[in-house]
Amino acid sequence: MKYRDIEKVLISADQINKRTDEIAKQITEDLKGEDVVMICILRGATLFFADLVRKVDTSVNFDFMEVSSYGSGTASSGEVRIIKDISTPIENKNVLIVEDIIDSGHTLSYLKRILKQRNPKSIKIASLLDKPERRETDIKGDYVGFVIPNVFVVGYGLDYDEKYRNLPDVCVLKPEVYA
Repeated sequence: MKYRDIEKVLISADQINKRTDEIAKQITEDLKGEDVVMICILRGATLFFADLVRKVDTSVNFDFMEVSSYGSGTASSGEVRIIKDISTPIENKNVLIVEDIIDSGHTLSYLKRILKQRNPKSIKIASLLDKPERRETDIKGDYVGFVIPNVFVVGYGLDYDEKYRNLPDVCVLKPEVYA
């Protein structure tokens, strides 16, 4: 059973779908028909990105970045490494970084700083989840799906040691699984 390691479902697939609709509508309104480059942060944001990008009603280009700040642990190391960079030029373009979760904030602070050096027209952040209790940097999402407590979550793209990404819901992982 895929839920044997799960303590509880925190956010259901239906709630995610409804909130993604709302975020896409807000992004569409804010862009007022302007083009946007949506950057998916691999791997955790892939499901949210796929659902979101199909619902944004404007001209969208997309690209992918892979970064690492966790390794196989449950807490950010604070050191961010770019494993795969975008290939799309972003100078004078609207950029929307799509992330799975804003946790310590180190990854997004680093990415925003790096991408700003490429002179985009604007940079905004869309994140499925926000965990403000864990924030160590001054970063905020422009479009946030859900604010969650300080629990370790998996599912809907989020993983622990590359497992549980395929769960349709955002779930709290039993502590004994990662202890």
